[in-house]
Amino acid sequence: MATDFRDDRAFPRRGRLPLGRYLWLARVFDKGRAHAQGTTGEYIYPCPIDQGVMAHWGVTPDEFDRVIAEHADDDAILHWAQSRIPKSRADAANSWVCIEKFENLDRQDREEGAFDVASR
Repeated sequence: MATDFRDDRAFPRRGRLPLGRYLWLARVFDKGRAHAQGTTGEYIYPCPIDQGVMAHWGVTPDEFDRVIAEHADDDAILHWAQSRIPKSRADAANSWVCIEKFENLDRQDREEGAFDVASR
């Protein structure tokens, strides 16, 4: 999992890549860890989509920052999400990302070289 995005060759994971049932979780986890390490490069954390997803999850950016500090890998962050975010909130966040932010996902994929937007 890359967390140094300063060279424009490494990117956070795709927003439509699920971690468990949670879209955007892998991406925001990568960006949040990079932010904590001072290696976000041109990325913004928490960006408006990060904030929107967190709001749908019922989580604040400050809470997520604390979670990042306490959970070092995907398994740990997924376990936290499963214990903290109800299924209904996860589903609402996923729908919001896929419907409301669909064009943003495609743009990010193009900019980051993930041209397989057909797998949406």
